[in-house]
Amino acid sequence: MATMKFAVTPGFGVGGTVFSPEQLSTLGAVVGDNARIELTTFKQLYVEIEEAHYHEIVQRLSAVGLEIHPAGFYTKSLITCNFCRGEAEAGLKTAKLLDAAISAKAVPSPLKIGYAGCALGTSEPLLKDIGVVKILEKFDIYIGGESKGLKASTAQLFVSGLSEEDMISVVQRLIKYFQEHGKKKEKYSKFIERYSLDVLRKFY
Repeated sequence: MATMKFAVTPGFGVGGTVFSPEQLSTLGAVVGDNARIELTTFKQLYVEIEEAHYHEIVQRLSAVGLEIHPAGFYTKSLITCNFCRGEAEAGLKTAKLLDAAISAKAVPSPLKIGYAGCALGTSEPLLKDIGVVKILEKFDIYIGGESKGLKASTAQLFVSGLSEEDMISVVQRLIKYFQEHGKKKEKYSKFIERYSLDVLRKFY
């Protein structure tokens, strides 16, 4: 029987990405004993089920506040810190706006985007493909982080001191440029090496 895979997340808030007991129990009950559930490194669960039950399952998961995203070669939902400095100071509203602007875009290879509400960077934004760090009331963007392999490296500063609106716009344009010019299965860090920061800065 045909199967399909999708991603599930509870979203994020003060305290981070947290599944409620109701959400977890509903997930287990709805997908059944034959489903496969995988914990990913980008704070999503990958769920593989029989394709025939997909729409019914999505409706029931959405009813308990779970977000459904495509699995595979897409931008992932925003990976955030725990907003330990509070909702206003750490920019929870901004993070939710950014998440809505960037999630589930088809890209040449999976794209992880991180957000940190202060310079502590507990969400490890410099190990993400694109990382956003809030500094006071402005935002810095880092690109090209690589967390895996023997050649793991931190992202490079792309631009700093942006307003909320400009930051979201720049991240969207970075994604779009990768969509248009990235090679199939090309890691974002390799894409950055191929084009260079100077070339990309011409388009932000």
